[in-house]
Amino acid sequence: MGQDILARILYGGRISIAVGVFSMVVAITLGILIGALSGFYGGWLDVVLMRLTDLCLALPRLPLLLLVIFLFRDAIKAIAGPELGIFVLVVLVIGGLNWMSVARLVRAGFLTVREQEFVTAARALGASPRRLIWIHILPNVISPVLVAATLSVSTAIVTESTLSFFGLGFPPDVPTWGRMLYDAQNFLEFAPYMVVFPGTAIFLTVLSINYIGDGLRDALDPRLS
Repeated sequence: MGQDILARILYGGRISIAVGVFSMVVAITLGILIGALSGFYGGWLDVVLMRLTDLCLALPRLPLLLLVIFLFRDAIKAIAGPELGIFVLVVLVIGGLNWMSVARLVRAGFLTVREQEFVTAARALGASPRRLIWIHILPNVISPVLVAATLSVSTAIVTESTLSFFGLGFPPDVPTWGRMLYDAQNFLEFAPYMVVFPGTAIFLTVLSINYIGDGLRDALDPRLS
């Protein structure tokens, strides 16, 4: 078809990585917020938020993702355009379906750390709940969240590839890595490089982000300083 594979990989990488990063931000934000409120305050709020988390975990993610994209893609295309509209919808849906594990990690960390002596001392000195959450407790439970964030990026990239495979992702003229894999399935026998190069790009990106997550965990964990 006269298409430059390298140029498409370089251009599509911006979109695939952006989908992964912004979906991760949505998932981590929701997970930290819900997990922190549930683990710090406890009581009926903990019960309600954890039952909501269990409900979301019980939902079949891929069919729900496909259903939401199918129902709302035309409406959001009309509002924000074919490229930006699909990007926003994909980011919100993928991020909104991947916050549950982060919420459980944060809640478990809060339940452990909130009973320790330095938190009790800070509370005795008059620290507000907001300061206790963001200054004293959250930095001590952020390590597993960073690891989950790196995994969330890779999950988002693979999920975007799945959507493109079903024809519900970005338009055909937008060369994301997932779309390139989908387009290459008919040329595997005589042009395997059409699969190897975007697949390698996904592999190297996920591996690099995992290394970044490990470095951030070591740098931000107060117990290692």
